[in-house]
Amino acid sequence: MYQALMQYSGKNPVCFHIPGHKLGNDPYIPYGDKLYLMDVTEVPGLDNLHQPSGVIKEAQELAAKAFGADYTFFLVNGSTCGIHAAIMSVCKRGDKLIVARDCHMAAINGMMLAGVEPVYIKPEFDHSFKIPSVLKCEHIEKALTENSDAVGVYITRPNYYGVCSDIEEISNLVHSYGKVLIVDEAHGAHFNFSDKLPPGALEFDSDICIQSAHKTLPALGQGAYLHVKGTRADVEKVRYSLNILQTSSPSYLVMAFLDISRAIMEKEGREILESLLEDIEKFHDSISYNTRFRMLSKDNFKSGDLDRTRLVINTKSYGLTGFEIENILRSRYNIQVEMADLYNIVCIVTNANRGQDLEELKNALMDIHRDCKDSLPLPEIHIGAYEIPEQKVKLSELMHKSFRRIKLKEACGMVSRRMITPYPPGIPVICPGEVMTESSIEYIMGILESGGNVNGVYEGPEVEVLA
Repeated sequence: MYQALMQYSGKNPVCFHIPGHKLGNDPYIPYGDKLYLMDVTEVPGLDNLHQPSGVIKEAQELAAKAFGADYTFFLVNGSTCGIHAAIMSVCKRGDKLIVARDCHMAAINGMMLAGVEPVYIKPEFDHSFKIPSVLKCEHIEKALTENSDAVGVYITRPNYYGVCSDIEEISNLVHSYGKVLIVDEAHGAHFNFSDKLPPGALEFDSDICIQSAHKTLPALGQGAYLHVKGTRADVEKVRYSLNILQTSSPSYLVMAFLDISRAIMEKEGREILESLLEDIEKFHDSISYNTRFRMLSKDNFKSGDLDRTRLVINTKSYGLTGFEIENILRSRYNIQVEMADLYNIVCIVTNANRGQDLEELKNALMDIHRDCKDSLPLPEIHIGAYEIPEQKVKLSELMHKSFRRIKLKEACGMVSRRMITPYPPGIPVICPGEVMTESSIEYIMGILESGGNVNGVYEGPEVEVLA
């Protein structure tokens, strides 16, 4: 592990991936030998995450103020832990939860652990970039009307591509039905520090909001926040759930950098983001005017908003998949993007990136344009917003069911034991207990054959189905 990590960081790659500190390139954070000095345990004067009364309590209160929450909890097990705690604190076993289908797999696992019955709603689909888009309020309202016994609504905003549904409209709607709104804002911890970015979920009174500080702020991996606002969510149930779920040996390194990240963003964040957004705008203009790469913009959808620090670059015009462009950037130019799919690459730009990083990415894409300018576009690959499969077996009943492993191509009509999820972005195609369909199998095979990774599919390719 050590050798592999040193080999990667020793190449000094241009990082457009998480964590947000970009191998420690953020000039405002302390690194080097000081890291070891912060790796301690609960000794006198350093407080206790599970019963904070000193510095941790103070740091969490400062974070709540900075992000606009009533209560903020430090998460050392990532947003995954916060998502599980949010679901467990809002839902009792057997409760219904309305869930946007573009959720991270952590939400599915959380509902499985809590014995929750999901009611899925589909986001819109952008057929140009082949990505999930905004959630329409009419679809949420239909689910609320048809499932009046649901305890709340769970959405992901922004999604992995930076697309932001209209949080004001959604929050007003959900609260008008007297329901709790949980927002997975893992990729939006920076929103609160720039008026030129979409508003954060807390600005419009989401009840529970989970943010991965390590994704877009200069925090360490697994560092995240869980925010509670208002009285619809029971903060004591949240606290109780976190005490069950979080490790009893929390990392002081992770907690320290959650506090450091908050302090940096409060003091310098607006100025840094202003400069960064100017560099991003120049990058957009240069790529749009001088190449056939297409940049995702707000014009791609009628409602909602877009995180401008998330670069979604469509590669289809050059006859190359996003997977192939990712490989070219890494092997030829020492540039590592966050993720790739069949048609796009995605770059996460944070405070730790500088104009020079964007300049190197621009020059690399210009080179690829010159090399491939006469190429034919990539043939149309079937990928779209297929129907949500039938939930044949409840999540709460799956844990101890018998299963067998079969070829993926032979799985049509069978019930999946596992979540099948292209990763990244971690959005499930098939959830546990759902029936494998011909269209979903075709989609999964297309990703595998194009060089993508799919969690839940074994070598062969094979999948686990209920016996």
